[in-house]
Amino acid sequence: MMRRILLTFLLVFAGFVAGLVVTGRMRTASDSLAEPAPAPGPQAATPRPTPTTQSPALAAAGGGPDFTRIAGQAVKGVANISSLQVVRRPNSPFVDDPFFQYFFGGQDSFGSRDRRSLSLGSGVIVSGDGYVVTNNHVVGDNVREITVTLPDKREVKGKVVGTDAVTDIALLKVDTRGLSTVPWADSGKLQVGEWVLAIGSPFQLSQTVTAGIVSATGRANLGFSEYEDFIQTDAAINPGNSGGALINMRGELVGINTGIFSQSGGYQGIGFAIPSNLARKMVDDLMKYGEVHRGTIGGIVTIDHLTPQAAEELGVSSTTGAVVTRMQRGTPAYDVGIRPGDVIVRFNNTAIDDPSQLYRLVADARIGSEATIRVLRGGRSMDFKVPITSDARTRR
Repeated sequence: MMRRILLTFLLVFAGFVAGLVVTGRMRTASDSLAEPAPAPGPQAATPRPTPTTQSPALAAAGGGPDFTRIAGQAVKGVANISSLQVVRRPNSPFVDDPFFQYFFGGQDSFGSRDRRSLSLGSGVIVSGDGYVVTNNHVVGDNVREITVTLPDKREVKGKVVGTDAVTDIALLKVDTRGLSTVPWADSGKLQVGEWVLAIGSPFQLSQTVTAGIVSATGRANLGFSEYEDFIQTDAAINPGNSGGALINMRGELVGINTGIFSQSGGYQGIGFAIPSNLARKMVDDLMKYGEVHRGTIGGIVTIDHLTPQAAEELGVSSTTGAVVTRMQRGTPAYDVGIRPGDVIVRFNNTAIDDPSQLYRLVADARIGSEATIRVLRGGRSMDFKVPITSDARTRR
């Protein structure tokens, strides 16, 4: 009997001790999560990490680009442009018949008549008192009426201040003040891979915003205009976007959307915009003079690419440069000694790769200055000092 009582007592005591051990361990673990860490001494002090700040464009959930603020502000400075033109077309039913055109050319005994043509595009408001920049091909020739639809849906009449077919820039003016504008950016700082937004009215869908990156800069020889120095982007640009804004991540105007490369007529990931630095220079001239003043060396009618065959015939070892094919007498370039067949390889301190680059350098040169042009002739290098004169051309 006593043995049974003793055994019962031992079992109860053992259970009591085990409960204390388990409770003690659980209390210890719980307290270790709640207690603050001891303050480190001066020797062990470490600076608290500062929180990293993100660019506004990367503040979206998941770290992706967030264009809401930039787009919301920029669309306030982009308008719709509607240009009513008068186009003279022949009455002949065979006007589009290549067989008829081959035998009769431009002669048409059926007469002709004026027809109305509507051109639609976009424009960027660059001043609060109503100056709007767009493409020359949006405005067109023989303009009868221009309607500018402002971002607040008001429709106002616009007038042409001036156009420049060479760069495909036009400047319009509306009689309205207090407009929201898109600030100019320095397009020379634009980098390949940088995010950009294209804003315009593709297919008459006003205030459309598309996003992409800068695919390339300095694109030329595309056939869009005589002076070519385009920004290439994969932001979606479609018909109707012409004259609209290309915006950087600071909400600034880096380009005027101008054209697309497409086999279908729609977006295929290759769009082109006139750099803001070039567009701004054209706008400044149009505001001051109503036309664009650009440099010329005069007399060079045609400058062509240097083909391998032409290089061999001219005794030139490389195909870089621009070959002069035709000239006019009595002009600055001719008077200093440049002749057809000369290969221009340097303009001042810049080596010439192709004719479009030479044209840009001459056009951008200061009027009244003197340029040093190096040519190759008969295997010899020759330098000529040529005055830069004004070549003001405009179409209205």
